[in-house]
Amino acid sequence: MPALPALSLPEWIVLTLVDEHPTHGFAIATLTAAQNDVGRAWHVPRPIVYRCVDRLVDLGLVRRDATEAGDRGPRRSMLSSTAEGTSAVRTWLRQPVAHVRDLRSELLVKLALRLRRDLPPDELVAAQQRALAPVRDALENQRQHAEGFGAVLAGWRVENVNAALRFLDSLLVR
Repeated sequence: MPALPALSLPEWIVLTLVDEHPTHGFAIATLTAAQNDVGRAWHVPRPIVYRCVDRLVDLGLVRRDATEAGDRGPRRSMLSSTAEGTSAVRTWLRQPVAHVRDLRSELLVKLALRLRRDLPPDELVAAQQRALAPVRDALENQRQHAEGFGAVLAGWRVENVNAALRFLDSLLVR
């Protein structure tokens, strides 16, 4: 699997939305507003969207194409994904998150972005389940050998992983 660029979650969101079809920053900011599906998973304020676009252009993952007149206001630069950007998005959308704490943010965003592309969640969900299984086993082992507050903390962590796995299972049931 090719190495992915080191991007923040907002940068991944912007890159993935640009990769859907040529668009402009204002349209991306609208999609990532708190009341829209992507924004409900992870809100990206408009100034951050434009900063992300600048960085993605600098990294060669997005290019600025022709400008077009906006419905209201100034001309807008159309954005499109480069071949490198498209490749990175495809890989990122299949990759499970590294930590249980990232399920609430990155995994939910990936699921929202996959749904926008009509990609079923199964591949990502299965990969995430495989990634969490050894974590659950290690935490269960810690809980069995812990004492005092260590046992409380280990129990909390085990229950979080188990809840995450139940959630993932529920995504596969249709």
